[in-house]
Amino acid sequence: MAQPLRFGVMYDCRLDPSKDTTMGEVYAATLEQSALADQLGFDHVWFTEHHFCEDGYLPAFQPLAGAIAARTERIRISTDIALLPLYHPIRLAEEMAVLDQISNGRMELGIGMGYVPEEFRAFGVPLKNRVSMTEEGIQILRLAWGDGPFSFSGKRYQLDNIDVHPKPIQPGGPPLWIAAMSEAGAQRAARFGTNLLPQGKRSEVLDPWRVAVTADGGNPDDHRVGLIRTIYITDDRERDWPKLREAERYRMSIYTRFMAETPDRYGWGDPDSIPQSVIIGTADECVTQLRHFIDTFGITDIATSGLPPSIEPDYMATNLERLANEVIPRLSPPPGGPPGSRAS
Repeated sequence: MAQPLRFGVMYDCRLDPSKDTTMGEVYAATLEQSALADQLGFDHVWFTEHHFCEDGYLPAFQPLAGAIAARTERIRISTDIALLPLYHPIRLAEEMAVLDQISNGRMELGIGMGYVPEEFRAFGVPLKNRVSMTEEGIQILRLAWGDGPFSFSGKRYQLDNIDVHPKPIQPGGPPLWIAAMSEAGAQRAARFGTNLLPQGKRSEVLDPWRVAVTADGGNPDDHRVGLIRTIYITDDRERDWPKLREAERYRMSIYTRFMAETPDRYGWGDPDSIPQSVIIGTADECVTQLRHFIDTFGITDIATSGLPPSIEPDYMATNLERLANEVIPRLSPPPGGPPGSRAS
C-alpha cells in the first residue's frame, strides 16, 4: 500500500556567522517555529546531529525534542540522523521511551552509523566497529522496547536480563529509519525492515533497497522514503535568491569538509545522485518540481530547512505558511482537513 505524502521541517540549530546571535536565541526560534509548523499542519520535525562544530550544529537532539513535544500537539518528531554508534543503545532506548511518553506517541528515530573520524575519536569509539555497533544497536533498541526483560550476546554488547522502563507508548517503540549512503546501507535497511533515508546514487541506494525488500517477500510501498530538501517560495527570485543561496552554501559547506575527512567513498554530490538541491520559485514552479521529484524517486517524506543560518526567522515563517497554504495541498490534497491530516 502506497504511503501518504508527509511534509516536515528540519533543524540543525546553527549560529548565523554574520550576526550577533546566541545559541539561546537559535533554540528559542526553533521552538517557536516548530509550534507554528504544528499549527500549520506539517507532519514532522527532523533534527540532524553532528559534533564539535563552532557554529553550534546540534549535538544533542533529545532536550530539544522534549521541549518541542511539550509545546506541540500533533506533529511527529524524528532525526535525520542520530549517530547510533556514539550512543549506548540501552541509554538511547530509555531516552526515546521517555520522549515517546512526553509526546504521547509521536516519536520516530532515524539512525545512521556515522562517517566523520573526529567524532568517533572524541567519543572513544573505533570507526572500524561502527557497522557491528549499528546493527547490534538496532536489535537492542527493539528488544528494549518490547515486553519483558531480555538478554543479548553480540560482538560489541553483552546484556543480561535487562528490562527497560518506561516502555514507549507506541507498540514496539518509535518507528525506525536507516540512513543509506551505499548499497550496504540500503541492504541493512531492507534486512531490518525499516523506513529509508537515502543519499547518494539512486543505483547504489534506492534501487538496491527496493530489490532487497521485494526479494525478502516485502513490498517497498509499505515503507516510507524520506529526504531533506529545502524549498523556498518566492515571487521575486532575483531579489531573494542571492541571500538564500549564500545561506545554503554555508549550510552545505560543512558536509564538503566531512566528506573530505571520511575514509569512505560515497556518491554524495555525484551528478546522478538523488537530488537534494534547493527548490526555489513561485508556488506553481515549486509544485511542478516537487511533483516530478516525488514521482521519480518514490519519496514519501520531505523535510525543508526551517531556519537556515543568516535567514531571518520571520522570512522562514512566511515560507512555511506559503508551503502549507499554496503548495502542499496541491501535491496531496487532504480529505477534508489541514495538510497534516494526510497521514498519522
